[in-house]
Amino acid sequence: MLSALQTPRTVSRAAERRRHYRMKVVLLGRYMLPNRMEYPCQSIDISPGGLHLAAPAKAAPGDRVIVYLEHLGRIEGVAVRTTMEGFAMTITATSRKREKFTAQLTWLANRDELGLPEDRRHERIVPRNPRSILTMEDGIEHVVRVIDISLSGAAFSTDLDLPMNMPVKIGSTPAKIVRRFDGGFAAEFRFPLSADLLDENLEL
Repeated sequence: MLSALQTPRTVSRAAERRRHYRMKVVLLGRYMLPNRMEYPCQSIDISPGGLHLAAPAKAAPGDRVIVYLEHLGRIEGVAVRTTMEGFAMTITATSRKREKFTAQLTWLANRDELGLPEDRRHERIVPRNPRSILTMEDGIEHVVRVIDISLSGAAFSTDLDLPMNMPVKIGSTPAKIVRRFDGGFAAEFRFPLSADLLDENLEL
């Protein structure tokens, strides 16, 4: 039996909130506001029905927003409120796309919690022209071979000995060294790339 305050609609809304549990998944990306201005962003938490972003330019409630997040790709929706960090938005998607989105979110949340290795099959591209110039803090340049590129960084091969967190430029893109592997390094970009640029013809 429903109480006088529990109409079918309020119960339905409560069920919707429970079904769309927000996961603390932190991903880099970019977003575009109705004025077509584009900015870097970072997710704070995500559910299949909504997204909370840390963002330098806040969307007003009712604004249509397009977001590109690494691993998840293009997300469309409508801003519902501003927050201290940025803004929150609903996600507009078909049932099929929402199911796929939920599976991706669950995998990402489990990966972070369990320390699983990053799955790069879908979000990284191998550039057609791998040659690039690595510029050090002192302006010295070295030729490197770019192995792959994502929205948030790149892996490259080199015989150089580079310290962690060292600021560099890969081509014209500011970055810092974050990981060493056999034969090269991974660098994180200072600002994420636009997903529209991420294809095999990209030259940093």
